Amino acid sequence: MIRASLIAATVLASIPCLAVSPTHRSRATAHATIRHAKATATIRHESVGMPTERATQIQSALIKQGYLTGEPTGTWDSASVAAMQKLQGDNGWQTKITPDSRALIKLGLGPQADAAPAPSSQASN
Repeated sequence: MIRASLIAATVLASIPCLAVSPTHRSRATAHATIRHAKATATIRHESVGMPTERATQIQSALIKQGYLTGEPTGTWDSASVAAMQKLQGDNGWQTKITPDSRALIKLGLGPQADAAPAPSSQASN
């Protein structure tokens, strides 16, 4: 009888822990996942997230406008991100996502005018 009571008490004592623990673990796991995703996105964004040619174009434009110094490297590194964030902040735009489409347009790297349809030629009568 004492053994059954001891087992029941142990089981009952562990139930509240099970009810609280998964919630706590879920929150901790969610926060860890978010931190990991941000870190991974930063690493990906800085190293392989942008093609070399595009990074070179943007870096050249940032250098031309005085936001970045040196020569374009073709690697979207922390200096490139900081320069783009400065450009975006100076224009009152968000600085969390770089490059912002408005910043690219301001740098002359947005959609090109040649994407417009060519004027139609009229047949002479």
